[in-house]
Amino acid sequence: MSVLQKKIDFVVFASVAMANPNGDPLNGNSPRTDYSGLGEMSDVCIKRKIRNRMQDLGCAVFVQSADRSDDGCSSLSERASSKLGNAKDFKAPDQYAQKACETWLDVRSFGQVFAFKDTKGVSIGVRGPVSIHQGVSVSPVQIEDMQITKSVNGEKGEKPRSSDTMGMKHFVRFGLYKIKGSVNVQLAEKTGFSDEDAKILKECLRTLFVNDASSARPDGSMEVIRLYWWEHNSKEGQYSSARVHRSVQAKLINPDQIPSGIDGYQMVLEPLEGLEPEVLDGI
Repeated sequence: MSVLQKKIDFVVFASVAMANPNGDPLNGNSPRTDYSGLGEMSDVCIKRKIRNRMQDLGCAVFVQSADRSDDGCSSLSERASSKLGNAKDFKAPDQYAQKACETWLDVRSFGQVFAFKDTKGVSIGVRGPVSIHQGVSVSPVQIEDMQITKSVNGEKGEKPRSSDTMGMKHFVRFGLYKIKGSVNVQLAEKTGFSDEDAKILKECLRTLFVNDASSARPDGSMEVIRLYWWEHNSKEGQYSSARVHRSVQAKLINPDQIPSGIDGYQMVLEPLEGLEPEVLDGI
């Protein structure tokens, strides 16, 4: 596989309808919003979904969810030692980092800090070439709360629950989120991130919410609307990532109305001379 030689920028527009895209544990797991009422999805949440899709596509992933472990390992340290051996057996930290990058796609994509007991207190860090911004909604989102009841005991011997035992669910009625990211060639050369890895990342973004359903995110409630993928003609790129990300906007067709669906927006792409994006619809 050839190491990436051209800078990449990308933008994903994703819709959320009657779902909680990323709950805030410090706010009763209500969907995240900023002080302006714009919805937010953390970069950690987005990377988790990308890692899950990498696994679905048959790629080896280091940071696995407990319910998705495919190698029998129950912790990161166990996975690292089972695949890489003991860090003290390597002559230099760079050799350990290189072996980790060769082993796991998410490590050579996002980077990783290895700080386990067998490193003798030394943290081995890997800087990844793929950077992901937090997702932010294009317009303020309307958060709704639904009170639910629970009438089933969780443990034997508990006092029987009545049907009026209350709980709460929170969701976004509708929101269109913009997710931005880039792939840095200089860091790709260090981790070995390849053109083939970039193709896998592109497919993960296009299918971001496949196999991601839960009670908070029912199937069909979250959808990738469009993926914009720019491949520059050089390592540094013709334009800054900020300008490339700004070149595509989703604008309200009627600013006086609260949008209830994707039909309320119009995608506007500003031409950048010598740089045309590949435009893909989500699955």
